[in-house]
Amino acid sequence: MLIPSDALPHFENAIYLPMVLTVLAKDRQLVERGGFKLASPYMKVIDRAIEAVQKDMKESADYLRERKYKLVRGTVDDTFTSYTFLYCGREEQRRYLNVRLKNRTEELMELYLMK
Repeated sequence: MLIPSDALPHFENAIYLPMVLTVLAKDRQLVERGGFKLASPYMKVIDRAIEAVQKDMKESADYLRERKYKLVRGTVDDTFTSYTFLYCGREEQRRYLNVRLKNRTEELMELYLMK
């Protein structure tokens, strides 16, 4: 049995969105401390993106919790990060290429910053 197709986006949100949130929070601090003449517009864009990410994270967390699905981060090495998807009494291991995690996080950041 494969991961239910409606659950996969929520599992992936549980992987990627915390990374997006971490990067946005760090970037916000850099803008705050940076030498921007007018930092406020940048802060507003970042704050809106953070709010949207948090909203989507909550929706995915609620979805997974209601169905008693769980994501467990496993080992991390120089090349891969492994995750265990727990669902319907089953367990599936997946390995994600770290470069892919970084690239997808960057793609999602762009989407959230444009919202």
